[in-house]
Amino acid sequence: MEKRLRIAINTGGGDAPGLNAVIEAVVMAAYNRSWEVYGIKSSYTGLLNTDEIIRLTPETVSHISITGGTILGTTNRGNPFQMPVTNMAGEVEIRDVSDKVVENFNRLRFDCLIAVGGDGSLGIAHSLYKKGIPVVGVPKTIDNDICETVVTFGFDTAVSIATEAIDRLHSTAKSHERVMVVEVMGRHSGWIALNSGLSGAAHIILIPEIPFDIDKICGHIMECEVRGRRYAIVVVAEGATPIGGRAVEKGKGEVGRQHAVLGGIGEYLAKEIAKQTGKETRSLVLGHLQRGGTPTTFDRLIALRFGAAAVRIVGEQKFGTMVALAHPDIKAVPLENIIGRIKTVPVHSDKISTAREIGICVGD
Repeated sequence: MEKRLRIAINTGGGDAPGLNAVIEAVVMAAYNRSWEVYGIKSSYTGLLNTDEIIRLTPETVSHISITGGTILGTTNRGNPFQMPVTNMAGEVEIRDVSDKVVENFNRLRFDCLIAVGGDGSLGIAHSLYKKGIPVVGVPKTIDNDICETVVTFGFDTAVSIATEAIDRLHSTAKSHERVMVVEVMGRHSGWIALNSGLSGAAHIILIPEIPFDIDKICGHIMECEVRGRRYAIVVVAEGATPIGGRAVEKGKGEVGRQHAVLGGIGEYLAKEIAKQTGKETRSLVLGHLQRGGTPTTFDRLIALRFGAAAVRIVGEQKFGTMVALAHPDIKAVPLENIIGRIKTVPVHSDKISTAREIGICVGD
């Protein structure tokens, strides 16, 4: 008789549409095998404060796949290898508390951890695997920048939201003969900017993979003005940089964050474009709107497939792996293959070629 497993699942990093669909699929697939599932709240911090662990049943996850967010909560400051802890003097220190996580995991008699997250959360999962925790990862990021998988859930929803925003800006930009700069997410990769910019008929698309020349951007705007188009839509990824420059940062963020907080490139571009062209220019940051709301049909489906596949992989005892879409199938790939790597937009890809060929400026 197959052993009755106790599976733990957590969601880490930024939220993304489809997280609840993964949770629902994991619970349903596990219970159909007579396994138990427990939700770890607030990423990995729930394995430190174990009263934040909850039993998940088919009743508690019924139809959550259609909702955004995550019922388990998430954080991007829950790295147990670099956890901010307040000492006796009231000062915040960074400590490695991973041994306590492993101790609690074993004390609770869990057989596996299904870790749902982006590159940071999956990196933590891989480190915990090396400390003895059986792990299966599920890739999640709206940026679509995790290697070894064709796509990550959350990306399609983010692109759809950005495209709708761009669609709506065309009429107001044209009416006022303005330049509208739309800043979308994309720290290291420009997948959201490129896909939404192409789909939304933007005139300029700027991504981290291609450093931009502000003079060429302004030249393109003025050339189009001469030809009779007196407005422009610029879509820029938050991590886009000028040639020889750096990404614009809002700040370092709170203690324990894995990355600096990016933001402000849209405002910077708007000021530069207005100064060089004399045109009225506005900037808009879509920000967390791209993460929220109901997941698209595609994201629900891929998230459900990922969750069910994670349970199958647990049954096959292929630990230290991540589920990945290798169209048309789902496969398990070693976590070590994706750690420290980012899937960026190939600068000679068909999409970039399409943009250039239909007259979109990509900043170079």
